[in-house]
Amino acid sequence: MEIEWTPAIVAALWAIVLGGAGGLLTEIGDWYHRLEKPSWQPPDWLFGPAWTIILGLSAWSFYRAWVRAESLEGGIIIGALFAANFLLHLAWSPLFFKLKRPDFALVENIFLWFSVLALFVVLPRFDPLGGWLNLPYLLWVSFAFVLNWKIVQLNGPFGQRPEEA
Repeated sequence: MEIEWTPAIVAALWAIVLGGAGGLLTEIGDWYHRLEKPSWQPPDWLFGPAWTIILGLSAWSFYRAWVRAESLEGGIIIGALFAANFLLHLAWSPLFFKLKRPDFALVENIFLWFSVLALFVVLPRFDPLGGWLNLPYLLWVSFAFVLNWKIVQLNGPFGQRPEEA
């Protein structure tokens, strides 16, 4: 199989920029360390490698679906799904870490989850493997939602105490 370079570059950039920006927008400082977290939260060091694998698989699904789209309309649908996911994925870290609002991040996570579900459901129309490559993403965002919910439950309400700023 010959690599089609434009889709490969776009898909790779999608993952690299999303992963890099997510890392830059994640400040693990005193505020975060003071939060009560459930005992089952993974260690902080695991999130970087997990996201690298998950976004790499999703980028692969982006590439596979895009090169198999048989029409401009199909390419637009794929591009729109990944653009929406990009924006929703990117929004979570600033809400949680910069604004220190896990409650807002929890609500945003619902929309992020649906964007990943859309990748899982729609991409097989273009490439059967495409949806399955997003299953780890869907599972991880589902887990992250439950973790985010538990952090809100253990620490809320947010935005009311001056020491959180």
